[in-house]
Amino acid sequence: MQLENKGLERWVAFLGHAEIPVLSKTARDLAALREDPELLCARSVTEIIDRDPMMTIKLLRYLQQHKHRTQITEVVQIEQALLMLGVEVFLDKVPPQPLMDEMLHEQRGALGCLLRVVHRSHRASSYALDFAVHLRDLHFEEVRIAALLHDFTEMLMWCFAPEDMLKIHALQHQDKTLRSHAAQEQVLGFALEDLQDVLAREWGLPKLLLTLMDGNSVNHPRVRNVILAVNLARHSANGWDDAALPDDYKAIGEFLKLKPDDVMAMIGVEEGNLCDLTKPHS
Repeated sequence: MQLENKGLERWVAFLGHAEIPVLSKTARDLAALREDPELLCARSVTEIIDRDPMMTIKLLRYLQQHKHRTQITEVVQIEQALLMLGVEVFLDKVPPQPLMDEMLHEQRGALGCLLRVVHRSHRASSYALDFAVHLRDLHFEEVRIAALLHDFTEMLMWCFAPEDMLKIHALQHQDKTLRSHAAQEQVLGFALEDLQDVLAREWGLPKLLLTLMDGNSVNHPRVRNVILAVNLARHSANGWDDAALPDDYKAIGEFLKLKPDDVMAMIGVEEGNLCDLTKPHS
């Protein structure tokens, strides 16, 4: 659906009630798991959800909007959310529909861009997890999820505003110096990070998650972890010769107390098959 009114408030209202689309693989895997009661459990369902940022945000939004009045502890981790909600309730109340590829079956270019963002989010979450483990962060899963969901609004807009997102993509392709937020404001009338900030609060997402996804809290070590992982994933998606990567290696090295060469080895830059990592999963 392409809203005529480009105002931020209209999009917040629309997305507040819209069903969040998920990957087709997520729907297939959940359907297969549901047919095998012996394998169906919170852990097996978590493994499927963990691979899909949109299913992850779909679950967290539902949990927050239906949490019990007596619930005090905020839940960020997927397995905890499923245990609190119940696997059967999740399967019944948070169905893996609609599907991204069905929504964009007439917009193959937009679908390709969307899948690249999903793939980029996977890589950001993997980097964030590696950095957190290196730093002995016992709550590494929270950092991983924050990196996975860092760009969830961009994914939503590729689904619901593919034509506008393609215009933004074209503007930045034509002018490499054009900043993302400037292109977004030119086409949409607002920046995606502003939309995400409002949506996350409207949906009542956990405060910890909001903090970890807040780029303005860069002095917080765990937020810094997320930002560095997201930047690395974003820049390396352009190819491992991207001009911004040396600065990423330096910044990550300072954060992890490693030399830039050690950072490159840690993330596998020296591996010969690394170029394959820039391609989205089918």
